Amino acid sequence: MYVLYEDSGNFKAEKIFSQSDSTLQVESESGKRSKIKNTHVLFQFDQPGPQELLQNANALAESLEIDFLWECAPQDEFEATVFAQEYFGHPPSAVEKAALIFALNSAPAYFHRRGKGRYRPAPPEILQAALAAIEKKRLAAEQQQRWTDELVAGQLPEALASVAQTFLVKPDKNSLEWKAFDAAVTQLATTPEKLLLHVGAWPHALKLHRDRFFATHFPRGLSFKHADIPPLDLDLPLADVEAYSIDDITTTEVDDALSVTPLAGAEVRIGVHIAAPGLLVKRGNEFDELARSRMSTVYMPGQKIPMLPDTLINAFSLDAGQAKPALSLYVTANLETGEVSQWETRLERVTVKENLRHNWLDAEVTEAALDDPQAPLPYGHWLRPLWQFSRHLIREREQARGKPENNSRTEYSFYLEGDPEDPHSIVKLVPRQRNAPLDRLVAEYMILTNKLWGAFMAQHGVPGIYRSQQAGRVRMSTQALPHEAIGVPQYAWSTSPLRRYVDLINQGQIIAAAQHGVSARLVAPFKPKEADLFAIIGAFDAQYSAWGEFQSAMERYWCMRWLQQQQLTEVTATVLREDLVRFDCAPLVTRVGGLPELERGTAVRLAITGYDELAIDVHCRLIDVLQPDA
Repeated sequence: MYVLYEDSGNFKAEKIFSQSDSTLQVESESGKRSKIKNTHVLFQFDQPGPQELLQNANALAESLEIDFLWECAPQDEFEATVFAQEYFGHPPSAVEKAALIFALNSAPAYFHRRGKGRYRPAPPEILQAALAAIEKKRLAAEQQQRWTDELVAGQLPEALASVAQTFLVKPDKNSLEWKAFDAAVTQLATTPEKLLLHVGAWPHALKLHRDRFFATHFPRGLSFKHADIPPLDLDLPLADVEAYSIDDITTTEVDDALSVTPLAGAEVRIGVHIAAPGLLVKRGNEFDELARSRMSTVYMPGQKIPMLPDTLINAFSLDAGQAKPALSLYVTANLETGEVSQWETRLERVTVKENLRHNWLDAEVTEAALDDPQAPLPYGHWLRPLWQFSRHLIREREQARGKPENNSRTEYSFYLEGDPEDPHSIVKLVPRQRNAPLDRLVAEYMILTNKLWGAFMAQHGVPGIYRSQQAGRVRMSTQALPHEAIGVPQYAWSTSPLRRYVDLINQGQIIAAAQHGVSARLVAPFKPKEADLFAIIGAFDAQYSAWGEFQSAMERYWCMRWLQQQQLTEVTATVLREDLVRFDCAPLVTRVGGLPELERGTAVRLAITGYDELAIDVHCRLIDVLQPDA
């Protein structure tokens, strides 16, 4: 005797080995025995054999017309084996009973299951809706397959072109378009990026990289919503100083300027003047919301995305010839001994005499010219005292660090001639030494300012956002902790408020301390241990890192384009570690497959064998290990 039963949605026919009141022990054709419940049994039969029954019943079930079955079936719930006798017009064989069950079970739109072997025909209106849904699904599957076939053939379906950008950012994985695209990626054993480039969703890798970044971080576009700049009714004194700023030729946000006022003997008063947008950007107002949404200016070769609207930048940038609000740090120091006798913070208006540029001065402003009072030096009356005191500042920091800073590596400025979205634009790499005198001079005064204003906030009980480094770990917090790598007891970013949100937050706190003294902690925008300050630190860290990664990727891309434009096929490089090398002619680090084990600093000659602009990588092989000059 045999039995037809249901097991996990599948129909099985096997030989009965033994039987009890509630269970059966059955044996498969292979001899495997298993126990099933009587409640899973559909019916018992004595012929034909189990495999023959399943084979013949499936064949017969496929010949049964579901529409006709639905018309013939009772309108109420029914037993399939009972209906089989009515349908076939005679006591049904085991094959006929099984075939009917298989047919009913295969058409859930027509027949709703009501238990073991029991069904109920769907009401006409429900059946029509179900059939319409089935047809819609069938047409969708056909459409999806057509799109997949087109993608595999190297064509971009029009319907997918309009949503292709979302495939790399936030794809709707339930959409037909994504399913077709994902199927094509799988079928071709490729990556989404490679397939999208192959079918022309983007004309080149540069646009893909840029569009993905903008879609991820600027989904509403790069422009700001309109915000009127109110008149700045500020009764601030005008500083009696001769101030200059020093920036790169492309800088449009002039955050800082320096001044020197001679006093008696070797004493001077050095002024560090910082643009003061914190006078207008108040916590929670519309300008603060704009700045907080971006956290920092985004830089890339040939383009930048400012943190603040141009109208606000123009109102506070320390552009030459205009009296602008500034937060100034004045340090009275002795140029011979380096001793600081006093320092103070003032809110005032400053008129910068001239916006100087590195490109104009770097060649003439050398250490030799700065150290020799008789040497020709542009703006020498201003630069020499600043340089002299900066030497004391760096010695003080090096003593705290326990070692001198290593600033010997060459850095590069990127300049594009043409559209930053066009990979054929000409890129120029202009090398600059990190320890160039003007760079070191400006850096020392920014470090001094961040150190002293960090102390200023702490002295007044006003919380700020500090950067610290202890035991090699760099982090941001609200605690005035040492920064061991820089060699200062505390360090609070505060000199770039037009470009960095943390500096803008700190400026608001410093202004409160400057205006209200000991009462500052009661009126400052942020109070001690305020949760929102910690939220800003977390958001800034994440966003600033994302901006930095994108800038690095774009600089790496344009390094590759420069190598191609220079038609370089061989380069020299320096081993950093293992198979990692740094090119000598460009700021590009890459891995070289098969590089033998070499000491750090070993010079090698490499052959450039190819470029991958999608992965932003250059492929090289070793030609020779260069011996140091005797």
